Amino acid sequence: METDELIKALAADTRRSGISMAGAWSGAGLAAVAVAAVVFFALLGARPDIADAAQTVRFLFKFVVTTALAASAFGLLHILSRPDADVRRSLPRLVVAPALLVAGVVAEIVVSLPGTWSAQLVGTNSLVCLTYIPLIGIGPLVLLLLALRHGAPSYPSLAGAMAGLAAGGIAATFYAAHCTDDSPLFVATWYTIAIAALTLLGAIGARRFVRW
Repeated sequence: METDELIKALAADTRRSGISMAGAWSGAGLAAVAVAAVVFFALLGARPDIADAAQTVRFLFKFVVTTALAASAFGLLHILSRPDADVRRSLPRLVVAPALLVAGVVAEIVVSLPGTWSAQLVGTNSLVCLTYIPLIGIGPLVLLLLALRHGAPSYPSLAGAMAGLAAGGIAATFYAAHCTDDSPLFVATWYTIAIAALTLLGAIGARRFVRW
């Protein structure tokens, strides 16, 4: 059987079982969030002043960015799990979160004094961020990779990277409730590095374990 014919056959099988596959992905997403929540509350918990922090735009903005990232990456992961995925039309979904973050960084630079930029970027919890976002996200990543094994991705490394990106977005959303560094400059630097580690791990994991 030619490769194109095989892809069409696999895509047809996926469509015939669309409801069960949709249910499987929904279950994987919910399980990933649940695992992240358990690890977060077991290791960290919310910051003591979260009620006051929740009244500030900078604190809430972190959740806008991280949830946008998690949602867009998860949606793209679902698409990439199919052998007939159109990568070029799907990737623009990822623009939302980076665009929001860039806008936040620009706004921060405009409203704050240049002498404060370095301190805001470095923050006080960079090492905690780099440690706990991957720790919170590793469980969700494993679950999403397991779900991906039930699909037939034509680009397993890219699909795995999206699994890592989604897991990173989920983990960062929970971690944001603990983090006392609310500056977009901090988020753009340290959250990005931590999430990138999970993204790389997802790409490597999918390349080795997600095959069809």
